[in-house]
Amino acid sequence: MKKKLIFSAALVLSLGLAGCGADSAKEEKPKEETQKAVSAEAEKPQEKAKEDSVPREYKAALKKAESYAENMQMSKAGIYDQLTSEHGEKFPAEAAQYAIDNIVFDWKENALKKAQSYAENMSMSDSDIYDQLVSEHGEKFTAEEAKYAIDNLK
Repeated sequence: MKKKLIFSAALVLSLGLAGCGADSAKEEKPKEETQKAVSAEAEKPQEKAKEDSVPREYKAALKKAESYAENMQMSKAGIYDQLTSEHGEKFPAEAAQYAIDNIVFDWKENALKKAQSYAENMSMSDSDIYDQLVSEHGEKFTAEEAKYAIDNLK
């Protein structure tokens, strides 16, 4: 009987210790998450202050640039030109440059979508599509973006 009691006590003790270790590991995780959340909260005022220091017109140019990229699959250079054009948006060059510097977009994917449109709607050859994509009088994509588009046309 004494052996069973000692074994049972040892088992309970070892399970209890294992449980304590698991609990402390569980406690560590929320502390890390809490610290990350506190850090993120601390950064928000700085981000807000930075965002507040950006002129309204710059923010408007960025919003317009995002719209052109998303809805018309334009290139960075094409968007810049549209933003600054006297026949376009008429933003100051500084506002347009802010937009181009801060827009986050997949330009290769835009080139591919534009290439697919030319291929499907105008039945153009790959060579003509490439030329149109990189043309100064066309879409103004980079050579790398245009090559990606041609290489991935279906």
